[in-house]
Amino acid sequence: MKYVVILCDGMADYPVPELGGLTPMAKAHKPNMDRLAKKAEVGLVKTVADGLKPGSDVANLSVLGYDPAVYYSGRSPLEAGSIGIDMKPTDVSLRCNLVTLSDEENYDDKTIIDYCAGDISTAEARILVDSLKEVFDNDEFKLYAGVSYRHCLIWNNGTLDLGTLTPPHDITGKPIKEYLPRHKNAAKLYEMMKKSYDVLKDHPLNLERIKRGDRPANSMWFWGEGVRKPLASFEEKFGIKGSMISAVDLLKGIGKFSGMNVVNVEGATGYLDTNFEGKARAAINELKNGSDFVYIHIEAPDECGHRYEIENKVKAIELIDEKILAPVLEALEEYDDYKVMVLPDHPTPLSLRTHTNDPVPYMIYHKKAERQGVDVLSEESAKSTGNYAPVGHELIEKFIKG
Repeated sequence: MKYVVILCDGMADYPVPELGGLTPMAKAHKPNMDRLAKKAEVGLVKTVADGLKPGSDVANLSVLGYDPAVYYSGRSPLEAGSIGIDMKPTDVSLRCNLVTLSDEENYDDKTIIDYCAGDISTAEARILVDSLKEVFDNDEFKLYAGVSYRHCLIWNNGTLDLGTLTPPHDITGKPIKEYLPRHKNAAKLYEMMKKSYDVLKDHPLNLERIKRGDRPANSMWFWGEGVRKPLASFEEKFGIKGSMISAVDLLKGIGKFSGMNVVNVEGATGYLDTNFEGKARAAINELKNGSDFVYIHIEAPDECGHRYEIENKVKAIELIDEKILAPVLEALEEYDDYKVMVLPDHPTPLSLRTHTNDPVPYMIYHKKAERQGVDVLSEESAKSTGNYAPVGHELIEKFIKG
């Protein structure tokens, strides 16, 4: 038996007027998902419990069978693990985005123009992080470069009592004044963010980016604080060997801490230009090389939701269907039996440009136990079945053992 999860990050949405009142899932031409949905169990699952923040950290832990109430302590420790940082028990980690701020003279009066600085490349971001390290690295704080705009700050003997640190993708286009770290314990973080603008605004790399029409990465933005918590081994938990395929450090960190084989795919970016074909090949190879379970995480629909890219979100779903699901299904036919689960981790509605904790549609297809399903996999069709999994972290148990 082989198990494959296609995790389409942020795929779920609300009806979009520009799409004729359809959601991107309903609008997308996705013949492979819809073919499976006709013979699969389809329903809704509550991946993010009420009271928890609807981030990809909480939601993906839940989908993978880890109760966030037990295993979650913050997003950034998982990302730190993927980068290779060996956090001490006294360390606090924070996600450090490289963002684009507007050019008002007073830092507090600026607006977040872009939470990802034009999806800056990893190579260029590393140059900027190196410049920031020269200014900020000391015995208390250390910066580490990650992927694209996503980086990490380790705070030696830090605290989690920081007030509210807001994800920058939640406030794109808004003045930052109301969202800056104001808690007395976060004063050093605020000063670092403020000073980072002075370091980066006239950096030669940013001047070159502006010259060629790209957005400058002109400030750090801290959020996602946490301390390291160990994850139970996925293999010990479910009795099968697992592999993780993702472009983003968060998912790689979850895979690493849970003992899964983490596969790095060249050209995987976390956006619409990612190497879809490479992810499919990696999944197929992992199955051939002895993995029983492969988790393929695709970030693109989520990024399009944050950026209000309506047509691109539809396109992202179509590319997942064509370039990942289709070849993976063809490869799975070599095996005596298999199961495929397709779902988002959380919605990222275009109208909101951020995550919600609404239940999301799921589909479980079992080769040897086909069921009466729905004609089109969508939010509405999933709701119409009446199937509902109220506890998100229990769905994987049903997928594997049900």
